[in-house]
Amino acid sequence: MKLGLISGYSGRKMSIPIEAIKQAEAMGYESIWTAEAYGSDAVTPAAWILAQTTKMKVGTAIMQMPARTPAMTAMTAMSLAELSGGRFIVGLGASGPQVVEGWHGVPYGKPVTRLKEYVQIMKQIFARQGPATFDGAMYQLPYAGPGATGLGKPLKSILHCEEDIPIYAATITPAGVSAAAEVADGFFPVWMDPQQYDVFAEPIQKGFDAAGDKDLTQFDIAPFVTVVMGDDLEQCMMPIRGSMALYIGGMGARDKNFYNNYAKRLGFEDAAVKIQDLFLAGKKDEAMAAVPAELIDACHLVGPAERIKERLQRWKQAGSQGHVSSMLLGCQQPEALEVIAGEML
Repeated sequence: MKLGLISGYSGRKMSIPIEAIKQAEAMGYESIWTAEAYGSDAVTPAAWILAQTTKMKVGTAIMQMPARTPAMTAMTAMSLAELSGGRFIVGLGASGPQVVEGWHGVPYGKPVTRLKEYVQIMKQIFARQGPATFDGAMYQLPYAGPGATGLGKPLKSILHCEEDIPIYAATITPAGVSAAAEVADGFFPVWMDPQQYDVFAEPIQKGFDAAGDKDLTQFDIAPFVTVVMGDDLEQCMMPIRGSMALYIGGMGARDKNFYNNYAKRLGFEDAAVKIQDLFLAGKKDEAMAAVPAELIDACHLVGPAERIKERLQRWKQAGSQGHVSSMLLGCQQPEALEVIAGEML
């Protein structure tokens, strides 16, 4: 099992805890992942961390696909991979309509189609087997749509990137997971019960079948896992309640909330309906209280150190089965990171 850290995106001020990151690197944590919303970007912190570490890989979880062309993302990835000796990982996501159309001012489009075309173009650029060309529903190289001059020509990257650059995708819908399994090297479930791989088994296999000769040894399942260590179990769950209530209750319209549907697939259908009803009615505290402790406990690590060690056995078993190959931890407690490293590495 590989361990990574989620650094997230900034608040009002940029702050990157380099010393803590170096400590995690020394403990054996393999990766750290940056993020972006509509403030700090994901690439600049990744470059900053790569420049000040020596072994740890740095990935983006995620770079918003609609904010950059596939070629621009490929250029960025190749540059960072070459400069870091192959320590950069691309993590992509569709973001959401509010950010894509409200902040970037571009159409949200079809996220599954975008992911498949985006990754195919990037891998073609990486390979440099010829000038990059593509004729898809969302991307064309050269561009020949409205406003085109007709002067575009197929090009091949000037930079010869000799490093392997894995590409991951953030998705949880069945169609999105299938697309990731088909074209990408891994994916990030926003949360995951390690004992419920069956939620993803069918769409992953569908993607593998579409790709041809591919299996779980070539596809990294890397869920986000929040870790809060402390003696008071309910107090440890509180910040997770807030996050899960927001996603299950408020991320999207009532009839189009992917996280709500995912909670239902995990077996919490009644709770998902209740959380959404409360959240959309403005009763956010009640929505938080409605998040089942069992759901939090299934997907995250909370409580005293000994309890966390005990709960890690579920993740070890999933790792031995190939159902989870990486855990990306959201954790602000160095002592908790030590506990998990001691148990898993």
